Amino acid sequence: MPQLALYTFGTLKSPMNDPEERLTREFHAHGAEIYQDFHQDPGFIAQALPADGSQGTLFDYDWGEWGHFTVPAWYEKGRTEETLALIATLSLWTDLRSAYYAVYSGPHRTALKRRYDWFEKTGHPGYVFWWVADGKTPTWQDGVTRLEHLHENGYAPDAFTFKDSFDAEGTPTTPQGIEPRSDVPNPASRTRN
Repeated sequence: MPQLALYTFGTLKSPMNDPEERLTREFHAHGAEIYQDFHQDPGFIAQALPADGSQGTLFDYDWGEWGHFTVPAWYEKGRTEETLALIATLSLWTDLRSAYYAVYSGPHRTALKRRYDWFEKTGHPGYVFWWVADGKTPTWQDGVTRLEHLHENGYAPDAFTFKDSFDAEGTPTTPQGIEPRSDVPNPASRTRN
């Protein structure tokens, strides 16, 4: 059964390791809670994690089968430990509905409400989905390629968002396919990221 890959990317207003920046510290404090919540979600399969003992920046880590870390061409901030100002994630989910409820409920929903405190408004999409064959691990390059495609060409079966989504066979799906809950906004009412 195909699995849903999700790549997210955001440019932080200040470097990740800036000890003087209160907002960056607040963002990091939310991260552990969010990942713990995701890992408990029945639709969550896996996420890209560096191998134990990885040193340096995200670009230097050993990501194993997730491939070499890379970023979209529009990222222009630093790549050293002192200047790195980005957050990127790569994960696998069972289906669109599971990913939707994980993103728009719980601690991640709370963090989303504050995203512009932490992230720059770049005019680029912040995430992209695509389907992968069961047992295939998406790479960082796969995510970057699809996010750049989404930005340059709009959504397609191999690069889409919640609002403009496709099933594993490439057939467009409607946001109404994600049943609304009272505690989660309906994707049909969301604007494109």
